Amino acid sequence: MPERTAQEGDAADRLTPVLRPVRAGNGFEEALEQILQVLRLGLVPAGDRLPAERELAERLGVSRVTLREVLKVLQDQGLVEARRGRYGGTFVLPRTDAPDAAELRRRVSGVDVEDVLRFREVLEVGAAGLCAAHGLTDEQEARLREALDRTRDAPLDAYRRADTLLHLTLAELSGSPTLTAQYAAVRATVNDLLDCIPLLVRNLEHSQRQHTALVEAVLDRDADAAREIMREHCAGTAALLRGFLM
Repeated sequence: MPERTAQEGDAADRLTPVLRPVRAGNGFEEALEQILQVLRLGLVPAGDRLPAERELAERLGVSRVTLREVLKVLQDQGLVEARRGRYGGTFVLPRTDAPDAAELRRRVSGVDVEDVLRFREVLEVGAAGLCAAHGLTDEQEARLREALDRTRDAPLDAYRRADTLLHLTLAELSGSPTLTAQYAAVRATVNDLLDCIPLLVRNLEHSQRQHTALVEAVLDRDADAAREIMREHCAGTAALLRGFLM
């Protein structure tokens, strides 16, 4: 098996919190759901390559035949394209139908914003507390620090993707696959809501300070502080969404 490129390794690491073995009986449907979630969350940006078929199939616990059927659906929908040759693979396509503000608001008009925000807070506060209380291995600490660094270095148009990855990493490191799966789903809805409001530099700077304090609390194994910082962080996002959307 050829050694994967640095780009492929980076993409695979980003997908760790989302991709998981599917249940028997609905392999095609659940594999499609998970890869669509990856694309919806922006974990693999337009122009980047998804991990190799063999790796994706192993992560999802499906055959390569099933995976190819999933990728064919995504191709037919104009979400990815297959490229041949030495540097080939499955690449994420840019969105050509980016919705305007009115369309975004129409899409989320049926969303119970308060329910989404409360559920998100429960999951995020719980994940932060679990990470701090149980402690992290050296490898897990390095992953968390790297995710935080990405939010610091991200340009404005890529910040939400880096922010999403940091929160997904915390959810995964909590040690509960069920919590991680539920958080990935609710985060996709939160991102849909965030797309309806402007990116505010002042808010992003404040969020970044909270991110730093949160990671420090987790690494210091201060569960009370981690929970309180995350609760405050979620409350800030909730306040903006309520102000613009409700």
